[in-house]
Amino acid sequence: MESILPYIRAFLVGGALCVIAQILIDKTKLTPARILVVYVVAGVILGGLGVYEPLADFGGAGATTPLTGFGYLIAKGVKEAIDEQGLLGALTGGLRAAAGGIAAALVFGYLACLFFKGKPKP
Repeated sequence: MESILPYIRAFLVGGALCVIAQILIDKTKLTPARILVVYVVAGVILGGLGVYEPLADFGGAGATTPLTGFGYLIAKGVKEAIDEQGLLGALTGGLRAAAGGIAAALVFGYLACLFFKGKPKP
């Protein structure tokens, strides 16, 4: 049971974030793109305030994989870079912290466009 507990916590936290997003889609006039932006900004704010870290520790990939986790990663990177480099770290820390994920998204997106043909929606 001890080995499956992290998976259950990740499922619960990630599922709760998805439920919140689905409620926002169903009950508001927000577009999915705006909800994604709200999630990233919420992750930055909660990460900057130190509130998101306990959630990330508890939920693992369920909290760090969604877009709120991306915002948290940016806030964490900026905070660490400011401690090391001062004010310049505010401009470079977020990108440095997220560089691996951004590079992977670009590479896999490029590979996907090489192997598949996109078709515009009618």
